[in-house]
Amino acid sequence: MTETLRDPRPTPRRKTILIRRHSVVTRLTHWLNVLCLSFLLLSGLQIFNAYPQLHWGQSGADADPAFIRIGANETTGVPHGFVTIGGVTVSTTGILGLSKMEGEWSQRAFPAWLTLPSYQDLAAGRRWHFFFAWIFVLNGLVYLGYGLLSRHFRRDLAPTRSELAPRHLWREIVDHARLRFPKGEKARRYNALQKLTYIAVIAALLPLMVLTGLTMSPGVNAAFPVLLDIFGGRQSARTLHFVTASLLVAFVAVHVAMVILSGPWNNLRSMVTGRYAIRQEGPEA
Repeated sequence: MTETLRDPRPTPRRKTILIRRHSVVTRLTHWLNVLCLSFLLLSGLQIFNAYPQLHWGQSGADADPAFIRIGANETTGVPHGFVTIGGVTVSTTGILGLSKMEGEWSQRAFPAWLTLPSYQDLAAGRRWHFFFAWIFVLNGLVYLGYGLLSRHFRRDLAPTRSELAPRHLWREIVDHARLRFPKGEKARRYNALQKLTYIAVIAALLPLMVLTGLTMSPGVNAAFPVLLDIFGGRQSARTLHFVTASLLVAFVAVHVAMVILSGPWNNLRSMVTGRYAIRQEGPEA
């Protein structure tokens, strides 16, 4: 009778461990940003509704050409909403330009359910916007100070030279397109695409949004008139503010989609408790 020999090498076994991924400061500032950006978006759309056109330069009025316009008209006896970008007009009835309120069509660039307050009130929208704008700025300064003092930016967000190699970046793009996310030890850290995206948002998009917002304030213009020169006028600053806010909304949408696709519970837990679960190969006991 032949005896079956057992392989003396231990059989690999996958085990799940919890690692510390996000600090308390990172988690608190993250959720406060979520709150602030939500109110800033809703109140910002309320402000935009008061004059739903975007110009470039020092001035903008109804007679001046606008390269982006959201409105409504009645050319064939039936009202319809539209969005005009340059010379291209797209019908957007029921979404933008024209919305139903209490069973009746109402001309509004953005619908009532997407603005704060829901009814048209520019003064109230500005108060909400300015209140959360300053909380957002102060929260950003706290995060910036923490990131510099704790070396969070250098340790977690600065990409290495190998990560910036074109071949490595292309491989990460392909993996993301195929919804292949890092596993095991690689899941401990941000990948190169995440690092580059966060750096672009933190170092460029958010500062530009804040500065263009300040440029639209007459009081800030009086104290720092150079801002008008930098951005080419108050209307140009308004346009850039709208564009940067739109890009930020796009970033948040992609960010939320990636969180859901790569494991919503694990990602949410890491941003609430700071702990992130990864699977490792370990020897069988």
